[in-house]
Amino acid sequence: MPSEKANMVKKLKADGKFVMMCGDGINDSPALTSCNIGVSVNTGTDIAMDSSDVILTKSDLMSIINLINISKRTIRNIKQNLFWAFFYNLLMIPVAIGVLKPFGISINPMIASLAMVLSSITVIFNTLRLKFEK
Repeated sequence: MPSEKANMVKKLKADGKFVMMCGDGINDSPALTSCNIGVSVNTGTDIAMDSSDVILTKSDLMSIINLINISKRTIRNIKQNLFWAFFYNLLMIPVAIGVLKPFGISINPMIASLAMVLSSITVIFNTLRLKFEK
């Protein structure tokens, strides 16, 4: 029953579990909305697809494994992009404003702005790398 599914999800979440559920029908929608990640298939009912966070384009449940793998790679990529953006900023901004000038290290602000552009390009190419991963 729909209420039993939703109650099971709430019980698992109360126990500190991270709950992901896949459903395709009207009776799954209450549980899909109450779990951490709701997954439905594109051949399911409209209410199930509206209630879920992710809609699988194939009716193959093995797509969930791909979903998890893509999610992990995306999070790793976001962390890498944050590192590169902060690395360029933390390195070039102090040098450009002259903080290191007493130590004989200075740079033309125009070159520092070029480094900021390179930071953006690095982030873009790093993100595009996801497209080519299998």
